Amino acid sequence: MSAPNWAEMTRIFGRIGLLSFGGPAAQIALMHRELVEERPWLDEDSYLRALSLCMLLPGPEAMQLATYAGWRMRGVAGGLLAGLLFVVPGAIVIAALALGYAYFGQLPLVQAAFLGIKAAVIVVVFQALRKVAGKALHGAQGWALALLSFLALFVFGLPFPLIILAAGLWGMFAAQNAAHPQTNANPPARAAHSLRTIAIWGGLWAAPLVALWALGDQFLLQLGLFFSKLAVVTFGGAYAVLAYMTQTVVQDFGWISTDQMIDALGLAETTPGPLILVTEFVALLAGFAQSGVAGAIAAGLIALWVTFTPCFLWIFLAGPYLEQISAQPRLAGALQAITAAVVGVIANLSVWFALHILFDQIRSDTALAMPIPEWSSFNGLAAAFTIAAAILMLGVKRGFVLSMTLLALAALVIALL
Repeated sequence: MSAPNWAEMTRIFGRIGLLSFGGPAAQIALMHRELVEERPWLDEDSYLRALSLCMLLPGPEAMQLATYAGWRMRGVAGGLLAGLLFVVPGAIVIAALALGYAYFGQLPLVQAAFLGIKAAVIVVVFQALRKVAGKALHGAQGWALALLSFLALFVFGLPFPLIILAAGLWGMFAAQNAAHPQTNANPPARAAHSLRTIAIWGGLWAAPLVALWALGDQFLLQLGLFFSKLAVVTFGGAYAVLAYMTQTVVQDFGWISTDQMIDALGLAETTPGPLILVTEFVALLAGFAQSGVAGAIAAGLIALWVTFTPCFLWIFLAGPYLEQISAQPRLAGALQAITAAVVGVIANLSVWFALHILFDQIRSDTALAMPIPEWSSFNGLAAAFTIAAAILMLGVKRGFVLSMTLLALAALVIALL
């Protein structure tokens, strides 16, 4: 099959980018319809192998799947086109929402409306937990890994990267029938190509960080280094790293507040593109607090660069080795264990968000990291909105955007009355 022309690729991947609401599952289904069912750009086996590869890699799997599809059709330039068209529309919307929030988000009526949005966030994270658990937890080992990862985060406050590393190592060494696959040695040209890919894309990834170090901009350098680390450990989607990101940007760095973090997730859920664009929202708010609009734009651009440049590196580096990677049982075992641990990570996030929305005061246990609510600070109105969100989204199956809008309007009306 001949590769599609650039105009056709731009039109189709642009449409995917503009319509990619609803999280990775909906985005992957949309791409399957556009790239496999409606036009023969990828066959079923290639699409599924590519999806497996993207799930093995850190970063947003749907964006990386789009990048792989573009690379498969038109090389590096095609991968860049497809990946950027998947990310840029949502990034533009996020920038507008974040700047509007920075100016108006603290107004009393706006804060009242956000009570409805926060209630919807509790339910949407629970939905993500339920979906991931249904796919990831098979047998006692999966449930044990999920429980241990939940306790490690919620009770003991262990670092998220450590939990992912431990789960991956366990899965790798526990994998059954881990015989070495029969593959041919990579030819020198392919090895040279891999080194060139690492040098080019690793250099592009590091370039703004080196520039910030040379300029002595400590805030933007710290922000860039943190989101670079986040890009390496983002297994299991954005929900898996949100608790880790919240702990770091709220508690360790003090860039934004807990309420702002929850609001950021709520607004990021309403935009097309990968949910990990919430990093851009957080960076924009942090930059705005530091030095106004100019600081916000600079911080947002740095966050976008260090979040998504690694995605191109992973795909352009691993794409030529797709067949060999998919034949590695130990890698499959590591991914399965990481996915099970991510269930516990998202459960921790779900409980953490619920506590901070339903209670006005949260304290930490003196001996452990476990958050403990002040029971006298229970917010009955937030609880009522959470029940309403559950009825709308779980009971009558309304989407997040519609439910969030209805709840925000209801909260605004109550505040006005």
